[in-house]
Amino acid sequence: MILATLATLLLAFAPPFEAKVVSVHDGDTITVRTDETIKIRINGIDAPELKQPFGQASKQAMSGLVFGQTVTVKPDKKDRYGRLLARVEIGGKDTSLTMVELGMAHWYEAYAKHDTQLQSAQTQARAAKRGLWSDPKVVAPWDFRKAGRTQTKGEKK
Repeated sequence: MILATLATLLLAFAPPFEAKVVSVHDGDTITVRTDETIKIRINGIDAPELKQPFGQASKQAMSGLVFGQTVTVKPDKKDRYGRLLARVEIGGKDTSLTMVELGMAHWYEAYAKHDTQLQSAQTQARAAKRGLWSDPKVVAPWDFRKAGRTQTKGEKK
């Protein structure tokens, strides 16, 4: 456990590396395999939670992009859950950008304030009502999670 944590921490300071995607957890979290198995939280985006509208569609979109593929991982840092935060590219294309362009993820402005590419992609997807933007009552994943934390036990969502 300690060695795995240390290895993940060291990866945060590593140059880009290639790895094979062995699982897709949702629209913004994947697991890759190199010499070890690494859980990656895709940086710059926040995809709908699996129980939200478009949650499953977002997971399927990410799966279609990367599952079973060799990707380039550009490490940033570890998040509070121990996952490696990273940008992931396939064929030179940033998966964060692709997911936002498809309307399958939100630009995570709180953590990627200065990413004008993601901001522009979201503006275009929203205007075109692509993916989750086709829902007139779209709820951002961070608001969905916050609402779940503020409910009392036994109260239904």
